[in-house]
Amino acid sequence: MNPLYGRAILVTRPRAQAGRLARLIEEAGGRAHLFPAIEIADVPAPPALGKLHEFDLAIFVSPTAVAKTMPRVASWPPSLRVATVGAGTRRAVEKHGIKGVLTPSEGADSEALLALPELQRMAGKRVVILRGDGGRALLGDTLAARGARVEYATCYRRLAPEAPARPWQRGELAAVTVSSGQGLENLFEVLDPEMLRATPLFVPHPRIAQQATALAARTVVLAGHTDEEMLEALMAYFRTHG
Repeated sequence: MNPLYGRAILVTRPRAQAGRLARLIEEAGGRAHLFPAIEIADVPAPPALGKLHEFDLAIFVSPTAVAKTMPRVASWPPSLRVATVGAGTRRAVEKHGIKGVLTPSEGADSEALLALPELQRMAGKRVVILRGDGGRALLGDTLAARGARVEYATCYRRLAPEAPARPWQRGELAAVTVSSGQGLENLFEVLDPEMLRATPLFVPHPRIAQQATALAARTVVLAGHTDEEMLEALMAYFRTHG
């Protein structure tokens, strides 16, 4: 029997990124419930977008950063190299015709990107980091420590969602998939924390697993960053936890 058959899975990716995972879950026999843990709001175009030709490297931290940046750029400077934190963001960049994107072959976080040989000697390099408001400082701080001149370009705002009209009760969801630490925090703010603690949480990164454990989640499953990895982790878990 299909291990996901009939199981209700909460998909909490941002709205524009949630469709594919939801479709995979439905195709595997599950019932996907969409509840974006982060709402995306537009902001004015950051000044950096008007001077991209002055930079040596542009780093996109998420597919949302790509989606909010590229429509505002008339022509990407041919000499401006692009790096991304993960493969999903790289694919989003490549859809705009940009080639030779630097991306970690393993891992999808700032640490993995910073380990690339191309980012070791940064003295005198100008780097723009395209991201949402706030976020981790590790990437920019490390590149600056390596000699780069770093500028942040805030391309969107991240907002907590409103609580659902009918919140899920304990036992109604078989699993909750999480895509970011901020999203996890938002879920615990707007949904019943005890329901979340009693429901298996599937997370993409050890750091987020640690956050979930600190919030007293009873079952935390380390999956992966891609939709396929998340689906595989769900299938494997419910094969042994029927």
